[in-house]
Amino acid sequence: MNINQQTTYDRAVINRIKRLQGQINGALKMMEEGKDCKEVVTQLSAAKSALNRTMNVIVSDNLVQCVRESVLNNDEKTDELVSQAVELLNKSS
Repeated sequence: MNINQQTTYDRAVINRIKRLQGQINGALKMMEEGKDCKEVVTQLSAAKSALNRTMNVIVSDNLVQCVRESVLNNDEKTDELVSQAVELLNKSS
């Protein structure tokens, strides 16, 4: 298995994305209503942090799944999988 193969996302991660959508929609509504810049930026900052945390959860969950399968199958590419995951984590920062 490699880190780019299809991953099954659990309900918690999907719910995180839905909450993130709500935060973005809330920021958009605030902008349309002419709310103070500080309030909008605070909302967007919270959304950005939530997105970063969600990406990290997805990558780490996928890494665990890939490494488990690699170990079970006596695959010698475990180090490569870890490197790919670290690269993905670095991109999300």
